[in-house]
Amino acid sequence: MSAKMTLGQTAEIPGPKKAFLIPKPDVAAAMIKRAKRALLVVGSEASNIGTKDGDLVGYATRLSKIRNVTVAATGHLIGEFRKRKAEGIHTTPLMNLGDRLRDPEWGGLDGAGPYDLVLFAGFPYYLEWLVLSGLKNFAPKLRTISLDRVYQPNANWSFGSMAEEEWKEVLDKMITILEEGD
Repeated sequence: MSAKMTLGQTAEIPGPKKAFLIPKPDVAAAMIKRAKRALLVVGSEASNIGTKDGDLVGYATRLSKIRNVTVAATGHLIGEFRKRKAEGIHTTPLMNLGDRLRDPEWGGLDGAGPYDLVLFAGFPYYLEWLVLSGLKNFAPKLRTISLDRVYQPNANWSFGSMAEEEWKEVLDKMITILEEGD
């Protein structure tokens, strides 16, 4: 992948409605706490980000233990979760999931009803851009948050572009706040 693609998309224009920046990790934690049913969708690049105890798979495993968060792994990533003995992780193709999330009658991965908040992390920038664009335009009542370290304009909320170490600190603080609140 070229360096340009890792910095964000430059040719596409997201339209007049763009993501709000998440100013601090406690704001993201508060949104997750308020959600009735949240879904964290983890992408194929999650196992490439960080070290074994501070990577995105580890963060997602911690989030899966929060009472209202369901975790879905895409692609080959379910193997990483199984290696770490994480329980309750669902697996699904991203494009299929994006299509299902548009349907307000869909019962969710566990059959307990539709999600009201979907978090995305660990995807190639352009792939997350496409799914979030579809949800922004065809599932306007669904709230979306990009937890990646690069700004995603098609989400409702997104972290701003930041260095990897700063991003890990923000994620860790957000999850710690959620763990303390349960």
